[in-house]
Amino acid sequence: MGESGIFRYTFVSKKLIALDKPLYIGEFEVKLDDKGRVVLPAGLKKQLPPDAVGKLVVNRGFEKCLTLYTRADWDLELTNLSSLNHFNKKHRLFVRQFSNGATEVQLDNASRLLVPKKLCEYAEIKNEAIFYAYGNRIEIWSKHLYEQMMEVDADDFADLAEDVLGGAGSNGSGGDDE
Repeated sequence: MGESGIFRYTFVSKKLIALDKPLYIGEFEVKLDDKGRVVLPAGLKKQLPPDAVGKLVVNRGFEKCLTLYTRADWDLELTNLSSLNHFNKKHRLFVRQFSNGATEVQLDNASRLLVPKKLCEYAEIKNEAIFYAYGNRIEIWSKHLYEQMMEVDADDFADLAEDVLGGAGSNGSGGDDE
């Protein structure tokens, strides 16, 4: 049950299940100061579990964005990765790449967090960024890369939805990942 007393549910394989993780929502445009600090948007901060606000981890994401985790969610990701075969070269490489740059960040008294310079360079974040929150994910994008990524023609989006969510020839479980 969420802190507001509202149960959160989702469908998995046509079964309704309760979620014990917060679900985030929103798109927040922010500015970085000269030191690489950014104010965590109030609308996003209030969605975080109360015990998570001071315990955040920022890391490289996919498609040149960063991902912001609560410490509990980061620890869960690491636990999941620990099940990979450390004798398999691809598994070791993935774990190294996935963990590369992971940094615990703290909010200061002004609700700012310092995004490490190395991670800003990776994600091409300079002065403006977008916090994009969906499901149990919070991504941090450079404004220009986010806008490029979101430029999708309506017909292309419809085709993507068909491919991912059960297009022709599919059993409804999603299409091919590329």
